[in-house]
Amino acid sequence: MGTRTDAALAGLSLSAFVVALGATDAPLSAAGLVLGGAGTIAFELVATRHYRAVRRVWERPAVQAGSLAGALAIAVGGAVVAPSIVLSAGVGALVTYLLFLAVAAALRA
Repeated sequence: MGTRTDAALAGLSLSAFVVALGATDAPLSAAGLVLGGAGTIAFELVATRHYRAVRRVWERPAVQAGSLAGALAIAVGGAVVAPSIVLSAGVGALVTYLLFLAVAAALRA
């Protein structure tokens, strides 16, 4: 597992949010995008302090599958409840995470 798996799961999740945005015709919310991006940055800052413990839990296939299922559920639920803010926050979080992975990979190279 590793960066490729993380990117693939994030990409699948992002796809669900984009499809839900298209299906609802909801506009992107700048506040939602920023909120999602800030949430990802905050999580990564905390996770970095506890890298080994976080990685040990994340490497479990059940945790990865559960996270993907949770993201899909949030995309569907967000499309029903509050599409603009929820879906925008999801897009912001996932795009930020993919950028984080890209920067981390570039720094390792």
